[in-house]
Amino acid sequence: MHELSLAENLREIIETEAGRQGFSRVKKVCLQIGKLSCVMSSAMRFCFDEVMRGSMAEGAILEIEEVEGKGFCPVCRTTVSMEALYDLCPECQKPMDVIQGLEIRIQALEVVG
Repeated sequence: MHELSLAENLREIIETEAGRQGFSRVKKVCLQIGKLSCVMSSAMRFCFDEVMRGSMAEGAILEIEEVEGKGFCPVCRTTVSMEALYDLCPECQKPMDVIQGLEIRIQALEVVG
């Protein structure tokens, strides 16, 4: 379950930013998770709650926005939605380049001084 290590990395980022920006508590964490990133939102929520226990983000709300997968076909030169990481181009059946949907990004933190 790589969601556990992602949640641990998230905690490290929050702690680093708290030191840099001087906040003491996190009320909400907004994440963008790409549909093609192989991260399960339910597992991420579970791991987030466990990993944040005892930290400045304990009890924080985790808001997850799912980012649609998109691919570009270098043969057809078209951009299409992707449901799975290795989807082929629906027009020519060639492999596509993923251009969106792999990201795992902190979109925003709601913090208290």
